[in-house]
Amino acid sequence: MEASVNKKATAALKRIEGQVRGVSKMIEDDRYCIDIVTQIEAVRAALARVEADLLRQHLHHCVHRAMASKDGAAQERVIEELVGVFKR
Repeated sequence: MEASVNKKATAALKRIEGQVRGVSKMIEDDRYCIDIVTQIEAVRAALARVEADLLRQHLHHCVHRAMASKDGAAQERVIEELVGVFKR
């Protein structure tokens, strides 16, 4: 993984970790349900951004390298990895 993507993802995940702790505190404090749900959605959106960045990295490097090679097994492996991710 490129160092810049790693650094960005790590920083984002630390922020998300703080957001999750904040949601937990909101529940402990018996905050208004819709406010909690709104914060949970913000966490999901932040995770989706990290996921998209990591997937983009994977496509640009691992998948591109496998497709550019003449290794049919490697090409099939990365295709099946991606299909598996999108099936979930």
